Amino acid sequence: MSEKKYANVGGQAVIEGIMMKSPLSTVLAVRRPDGEIEIRPLAGSDSKRPAVAKWPLIRGLVSFVSSLSVGYKALMLSAEIAGVEEPKDEKDDKKNNKLMTSLLLGLSAVLGVALAIGLFVFIPTLVTELIQYIAKIPDLGAWKALIQGIIRIIIVLIYVAAVSLMKDIRRLFQYHGAEHKTIFCFEAREELTVENVRKQSRFHPRCGTSFLLIVLIISIVFFSCLSLIPGFSYLNEHLPYVFMIVKLLFLPVVAGISFEILRFCGRHDNWLTRILSAPGMAFQRLTTAEPDDSQIEVGIAALKESLKNPDTGELDYEAAYRKKT
Repeated sequence: MSEKKYANVGGQAVIEGIMMKSPLSTVLAVRRPDGEIEIRPLAGSDSKRPAVAKWPLIRGLVSFVSSLSVGYKALMLSAEIAGVEEPKDEKDDKKNNKLMTSLLLGLSAVLGVALAIGLFVFIPTLVTELIQYIAKIPDLGAWKALIQGIIRIIIVLIYVAAVSLMKDIRRLFQYHGAEHKTIFCFEAREELTVENVRKQSRFHPRCGTSFLLIVLIISIVFFSCLSLIPGFSYLNEHLPYVFMIVKLLFLPVVAGISFEILRFCGRHDNWLTRILSAPGMAFQRLTTAEPDDSQIEVGIAALKESLKNPDTGELDYEAAYRKKT
């Protein structure tokens, strides 16, 4: 089994910028309205996490929650940096605007979670119940989880395809492509220049959007098997909305399994990992776009800044090249 050239770095596209995370630090690079790239530190490395947070399965959930937290902060900060600057003598207005922005983003996050639960949990359950009622099928068994899983995947594909038509989202997807290309260039041990980054692929096997699709696929298999177990089978057929709550409780397990699969595929290159990575890589055709040179410059700036030794200020590439356990 061959191992890929691996580097312990990752990132996230934000508004007019990219957040990069390495073993040394997490930073945000955003293109300001005046054209300059602004760098902001976000957080330290994960080395201070307790040992239990690095155990298989558990580390997937910890990493997911951590990514959501840091990603939310990066998104808020990028919106502030990339937005129109306010007059310096209007400090009160600026403070109020920041407060309003924070409240709106917080509300958006809550509504986003509610929408996700509605779209990906409630609606598939409701549609499956309608299909079963209309077709007069007394017992779908494990097929119910399969149908619900397929409905979730269809909803995700339609949603992402629809939002990708928006200009702002399209730019976000370009920065997403720049993030992947920059990391690929670094993993290839090539010099981080616009020319070298440009020729890299925008499809990366450790992408967070691939993780989402893997979660959906693993959930189909996991909940199909779960519905065959006595007790769970009864809930699945006679109390579907109670079983829906049970599935929500099992989501951390599904996420943990999915993370380990994604991690394995990101480190190895063989026929099995290529098959496992194929759906996520195909999904990235929707969630990434070819970046321009100015967006690539932001990706390079973010990655280099994240790799600076906090004590010396010098670039420490070996910190990310050292194999992560």
